[in-house]
Amino acid sequence: MNRSSSDQHPKQKWEKDVEKTTERFPERKEAFHTSSDLPVDRLYTPEQMDEDYIEEIGFPGQYPYTRGIQPTMYRSRYWTMRQYAGFGSAEETNERFRYLLKQGQTGLSVAFDLPTQIGYDSDDPMADGEVGKVGVAIDSLKDMEQLFDQIPLDQVSTSMTINAPASILLAMYIAVGEKQGVTPEKLTGTIQNDILKEYIARGTYIYPPKPSMRLITDIFGYCQEHLPKFNTISISGYHIREAGSTAVQEVAFTIANGMAYVDAAIEAGLEVDQFAPRLAFFFNAHNQFFEEAAKFRAARRMWAKIMKEHYGAENPKSWKLRFHTQTGGSTLTAQQPDNNIVRVTLQALAAVMGGTQSLHTNSRDEALALPTEDSARIALRTQQIIANESGVADTIDPLAGSYYVESLTDQIEKEANAYLERIKEFGGAVQAVEEGYMQREIHKAAYDAQKRIESKEDIVVGMNEYKLEEEIHADLLRVDEALEQAQIKKTQEVRSSRDQESVDQCLKALREAAKGSENVMPHIVAAVKVYATVGEIANVLREEFGEYTGM
Repeated sequence: MNRSSSDQHPKQKWEKDVEKTTERFPERKEAFHTSSDLPVDRLYTPEQMDEDYIEEIGFPGQYPYTRGIQPTMYRSRYWTMRQYAGFGSAEETNERFRYLLKQGQTGLSVAFDLPTQIGYDSDDPMADGEVGKVGVAIDSLKDMEQLFDQIPLDQVSTSMTINAPASILLAMYIAVGEKQGVTPEKLTGTIQNDILKEYIARGTYIYPPKPSMRLITDIFGYCQEHLPKFNTISISGYHIREAGSTAVQEVAFTIANGMAYVDAAIEAGLEVDQFAPRLAFFFNAHNQFFEEAAKFRAARRMWAKIMKEHYGAENPKSWKLRFHTQTGGSTLTAQQPDNNIVRVTLQALAAVMGGTQSLHTNSRDEALALPTEDSARIALRTQQIIANESGVADTIDPLAGSYYVESLTDQIEKEANAYLERIKEFGGAVQAVEEGYMQREIHKAAYDAQKRIESKEDIVVGMNEYKLEEEIHADLLRVDEALEQAQIKKTQEVRSSRDQESVDQCLKALREAAKGSENVMPHIVAAVKVYATVGEIANVLREEFGEYTGM
């Protein structure tokens, strides 16, 4: 029915009726907003949709990939269920890996201990008290062989959360594969290899930005030739979000870092369509369900436009933002840890509804300790229930067309692009990091979020509201203190039994390559094969590249 121009718009009439109601029953807040401080309207209607809606969001598997990078998404196969694990020794972690694979996990994800992450062997004084505490200790190829014992690397995809020494751990993975009879071109998986976010948010860097970027592009070049199925980088917004960023900042800063890596690779002489299809991303999933799902959709559309329009990539695979998701560790509470099962379920559902390619679900006890076997199984079962029982994987992008979700997707894209423009004014992500711009923005967002929790503007169930007087946390996983000495002994035995002359020759060749412009990866692969340690290789590069000491 047509309305005359004098007729009142239905929504306006409804709003007037609502105002009368709220005089008697006031709304919970004067204004509602997302965690990124984006305003949330009382009601969303078709008027908030673009006229070119279909063109803007496209179709699944088609540019600009708002609705997913595969034409049939989860109707063909579920996302990879990749539980993050690693603690203590390589032998203990191997047992956990094999347990999770038996429980239906479809990919491995390795957590390394802090000394490994910053390039120190377990017997280095800098490693004292940290061996095996937050991940598995890897000092030499011997540890890597034990880590993947009885795990066929031609059948399992492995993700490794390693950054500054990513070249060394990748070389060890290649060597283990060859010992199993698996050639490098058959290996599948991902190394995180994202050093910029370490300077921004996480802190496990070794070398200054310029040589760190060189190591990354050397990996790009080497893998292009030798490991065509391996993802050479996982550009990570996860840790940016864990440091306190908003969802908008997570998207903007992650994509800015991605552009910096593309720029560096092009400057190193690589063609964009040669390496871009192997770029991958890693995002966080927090509690605000609609904002998180919209965030993933916006990021996918932004990256497609950037790769096609800014970089001129011609291969559609270069336009696709493929990403892994991990549920939000910083959202988990030590208080009433069983509540975390519910949080993780909501977060995992948002990731699935947003079209993730793989997913890790945190365990209920991770705010207290490394997860127990029972907790890890519940976290995996959460994904399996979503996949097999909820029905959300039966149709593609089921949130599409929601007036709210589409509006939120547009808002996130607009605000994230505004950040990209500011970063461009600095000269790009590397310069913005060196100037401390992103760090300051994250710190401010984290401070504002904490104030909202302390004032109870934002409720965290069990922490600032609905509290219990006494809580007892039993059955937590503890790393045996004797492990450190056992790991030190094993590493020293490796050094005493290897061919030291071969080690010295390989390290000398690596040093010469690092001094010049030659790709260092072949020399690192050669060094790990003769059982040079992580610390020995990292120290050669420290001596040639220097160490980054922060701002």
